[in-house]
Amino acid sequence: MKKISVIVPVYNSIDCLERCVKSICAQTYANLEIILVDDGSTDGTDRLCEQLVLQDSRIVTYHKKNGGASSARNLGIKLASGDYLGFVDSDDYIEPYVYEEMMKVLAEKDCDVVQISRDEVDEEGRRLPDVCVPPKQMRFCETETFVKELLLHQGDCSFCTKLVKKELFAKHQFPEGVLNEDFRLLAEMLQEIDGIAILPKQGYHVVCRKESTTRKKTKDSFSRVFLDIVDNADFIQDLVDKKYPALHNYAIRFNLYQRLDYLLHVPISQMTGENAFYGNVKRYLRSHVADTVRNPYLTGKQKVYLLLLTMAPKTVRSVHAKKMERRKQREL
Repeated sequence: MKKISVIVPVYNSIDCLERCVKSICAQTYANLEIILVDDGSTDGTDRLCEQLVLQDSRIVTYHKKNGGASSARNLGIKLASGDYLGFVDSDDYIEPYVYEEMMKVLAEKDCDVVQISRDEVDEEGRRLPDVCVPPKQMRFCETETFVKELLLHQGDCSFCTKLVKKELFAKHQFPEGVLNEDFRLLAEMLQEIDGIAILPKQGYHVVCRKESTTRKKTKDSFSRVFLDIVDNADFIQDLVDKKYPALHNYAIRFNLYQRLDYLLHVPISQMTGENAFYGNVKRYLRSHVADTVRNPYLTGKQKVYLLLLTMAPKTVRSVHAKKMERRKQREL
């Protein structure tokens, strides 16, 4: 049997880590190595990792200074001895059949990457709307088609839902110090494979956790993910124009959409002339007005928002912020 190394980056996950690890230990595919990489936890999770090691001989744990999930994953990759690598976030959990079914497909299709479908649940286990709609049956998605689906926000870029031949990581690693890192790494890696086999069962459960009161957002809170998604949009545009010119308009749509997402989240206090990133986003929209109007892959609502933001970004951002605040108040 081929060996699978399952890498779990861990940081202050004391309330959910045990469920995650037990779901991996319960896999019907037995030849596993479970690598817990403690990324400098401060809430006792480091001790829990050591306790879990005693419960199953397949579990190993390593402790490191805090450096982010990508640095924890990269250490896990270096330490892994498996033929294939899987990733599970410590908040999440998986069904017992996941790795057995994925390994069967890898053998049958002779491919390098297989993907299980996922669903999203809240902390009580209640189903949330699907972010990625699963196929009705197993399908092999060729690379160009998979890139197209990513550009339409229909594909799943997460490495947590994938089983990957370890050899593919010989020249790649997760970019550190940034977010949206799975998208960037997958876009690079897709150039070395023919495609990805996708299974319909939603065997990976993403747990959407409520924001804690100690990390409550303020009006000036802003995740750098909204910067990184724009940078990655530029990266994928260059890649598409070089390798998949037929997807050019899809990539333009993706670029416009990512900048729309940025502008609907950037704090108004940062929408100033001193903010070079904000200035670049505005210039891009102004130089792509015709693309905004003509692109067939944008919805009417998206086009309206983009055109209004091009003309009066601060005003539109302010109105949108008030609208979101009223929606939050109704949900409380």
